[in-house]
Amino acid sequence: MAIAESSTEIPQPPLAIVRWLRSIALLRESWVGMLGGGIVALFVLMAIFAPWIAPFDPNQPILPFAFPGDAAPDGGTFVLGTDHQGRDLLSRIMWGGQRVLFYATAATVCAYTVGIFMGLLAGYYRGWADELISFVANVILSFPVMVLYVLIIAKLGASGANIIFAVVFASSPGIMRIVRGLTLDIATRDYVIAAQTRGESTMFICLIEILPNARGPLIVDFCLRMGYTTITIGALGFLGLGLPPPDPDWGGMISDTRAFITGGFPHMAIIPAIAVSLLVLGFNMLADGMREVASRD
Repeated sequence: MAIAESSTEIPQPPLAIVRWLRSIALLRESWVGMLGGGIVALFVLMAIFAPWIAPFDPNQPILPFAFPGDAAPDGGTFVLGTDHQGRDLLSRIMWGGQRVLFYATAATVCAYTVGIFMGLLAGYYRGWADELISFVANVILSFPVMVLYVLIIAKLGASGANIIFAVVFASSPGIMRIVRGLTLDIATRDYVIAAQTRGESTMFICLIEILPNARGPLIVDFCLRMGYTTITIGALGFLGLGLPPPDPDWGGMISDTRAFITGGFPHMAIIPAIAVSLLVLGFNMLADGMREVASRD
């Protein structure tokens, strides 16, 4: 008597997730994207391990106006020097990276969540929903972005949550327009019509059939917007509307020490400015790499 062998089928991940991961995995084919990803990864690792690798307390006054390479009184070296209050710049760059990356990522993800929802709604249903959402988006986009940021933060107060709200309010309409345009095109494809014929739900069609096939432009735009949001956080900090003290903020560090640029201590403002520039450069190069691989996918 033959005994039937039972086999356990290994569940396969959803095709939508596989498509997104495949697009990211193709990044290794672009040296520009790999270099940008390496810069971003360096800042991410530096921010994550800041509590363990930062040489000093970022808010502790030690030795004012120390130049890069000067020795600390109690041992150690100020690799990047100190600011006018004697706080170690390297430690403040590391801890400031935590705040910048956290709030930039949170704000961009929230903006994309809102923008994708509105874009799918407008592009798939069209009609009055499209007209209403597009009208509201066009009104918001008619204002200069930085003016909106300043008005919102000045009204609500400087805090991380308000920065996230300001970025979502100002950025989600632009994301909506991108998603809407992609949805209008993809919704006419045969596989979407086939899903409609099978009686699939609207949510299934939008999230499984349309959104994964729009992943190329969206991944590229996400990387670019991470850079834009990093600049926004730095600009708001420079204007005194950024993340509240005493924890370090790169824009606030530049603002606090700009008076010493011509006083013989330019490193105090130049070093955090370089940190902002490098992180934005990393995101832009990563976006270029993703654009390159998306054209092959």
